[in-house]
Amino acid sequence: MPIKIPDTLPAFDTLVSEGVRVMTETAAIRQDIRPLQIGLLNLMPNKIRTEIQMARLVGASPLQVEFTLVRVGGHTPRNTSAEHLLSFYRTWEEIRDRKFDGFIITGAPVETIPYEDVTYWSEMQSIFDWTTTHVHSTLNICWGAMAAIYHFHGVPKHLLKEKGFGVYRHRNLKPSSVYLNGFSDDFQIPVSRWTEVRRADIEQRGPGLEILMESDEMGVCLVHEKKGNRLYMFNHVEYDSTSLGEEYFRDVNAGVPIRMPHDYFPHNDPALTPLNRWRSHAHLFFGNWINEIYQQTPYELDRIGLE
Repeated sequence: MPIKIPDTLPAFDTLVSEGVRVMTETAAIRQDIRPLQIGLLNLMPNKIRTEIQMARLVGASPLQVEFTLVRVGGHTPRNTSAEHLLSFYRTWEEIRDRKFDGFIITGAPVETIPYEDVTYWSEMQSIFDWTTTHVHSTLNICWGAMAAIYHFHGVPKHLLKEKGFGVYRHRNLKPSSVYLNGFSDDFQIPVSRWTEVRRADIEQRGPGLEILMESDEMGVCLVHEKKGNRLYMFNHVEYDSTSLGEEYFRDVNAGVPIRMPHDYFPHNDPALTPLNRWRSHAHLFFGNWINEIYQQTPYELDRIGLE
């Protein structure tokens, strides 16, 4: 089944051109099926790019998915037009009475700022608490993951000596996990962050936090928490082939000191086109997450948070 998004969303034409099946609301109504309700709280500056990245992976599912774009109300993005936000997004306050089978919380460019100093931190705390009663399973990514694991468990973030930046090898620590079905023992995932959470801090918070992926160089990547059906993904499995390169050239052109992304450009030559070596595992991960939601979520949305 295809993903249902507004016909006029910029991601629509991009997804169609890539072969991702999308559907109009009229066509969706004709199908006698309850689509999975997946929300995306998009905290990234380039909202359109993130919409495409997430919709591409969510839309690859054989299940019908209705995708809802959400933003925080206490922050006005500078890199996305007001028209786009008004046309396609709802603030969390506007959707807080709804329930979702799955909810994605993205990263945000506020990593080095203490959580309590982020202008919309109070709203984020309310959103995290809301997911415990209104969402069956939450996927927190990068800063969203660090903020969530700090909110729920007090796990601190630590500033890196230099930006973790590039494509790094990771190990599958739990092949039996439903979220790692089909994963290789060893795989590569993009990393782009200034901070980290550490294994020792996670392990001190008790056995409820299970580390599923880890890199020798970049540390913990994925944590699962059975209670609350939460996933904490600290890296960017959703990135496009060009995402790291665009970040690199943006900083180079602005005169910002930055090292070349690790193991990204062929032969470390920025003139050469990078090869995407994580795409298949990105689809596996999102597909496994959505399949587990489908297997476990109540058929009646109103039952979410009660069972």
